[in-house]
Amino acid sequence: MSLSKLYQRPGFLLRRAHQISGAIFEGACETLGLTQAQFGVLTIVASEPGIDQTRLARGLAFDKVTVMRVLKGLQQRGLVERAMSSTNRRQMAVHLTREGKALLAQAQAPAEQACQQLLAPLSLEQRRQLIELLDTLTAGLAGHARAPFVPLD
Repeated sequence: MSLSKLYQRPGFLLRRAHQISGAIFEGACETLGLTQAQFGVLTIVASEPGIDQTRLARGLAFDKVTVMRVLKGLQQRGLVERAMSSTNRRQMAVHLTREGKALLAQAQAPAEQACQQLLAPLSLEQRRQLIELLDTLTAGLAGHARAPFVPLD
């Protein structure tokens, strides 16, 4: 296989785009010390206070180990609290602390800036197409995912 063929493979390009996306996001949120995964968790928990860890993991397409690792780090920073669920004693309910809410509010502008920077090389029509194509690709191949994705309403 030639290198040019390797570099045009969708998997290679998607992985590279993901690397760049992470670098742009973490650069924009560097002063906040926030990763894309942490931002995703904080955003879901803010919209679904008391969410259990299983629904949280599915809402972000994370495996249970990843969501536990992210939550542990956020809890150590005092940004989230985990407590026994009042409706199911086998589940942990997750809530943002006051500090978590404040950090998430501070992260909105840099996160949006990172999103715009990532899409900057594309025209508005190309941006729409990219999102549509990625949505079609991920929906069509969801059965192959290592972690289920269950969008939250």
